[in-house]
Amino acid sequence: MSVDQAVFRFAGAVVLLAVCLSLTVHPAWIWLAAFAGANLLQASFTGFCPAAIVFRKLGLQAGAHFK
Repeated sequence: MSVDQAVFRFAGAVVLLAVCLSLTVHPAWIWLAAFAGANLLQASFTGFCPAAIVFRKLGLQAGAHFK
């Protein structure tokens, strides 16, 4: 698995978790989904993603986007 795949999978899981929590626990959890979306958007422009740094340090191979 590459860093890119790990970042996209992690972001997708965070969004789904935030939606589930906002529906079952408290509506304010939707801000977690908004944060994940905003982070993906800025990463698409800048190439900087904190999760990519963590995944790279965990030993995943660099992908096409997060090198």
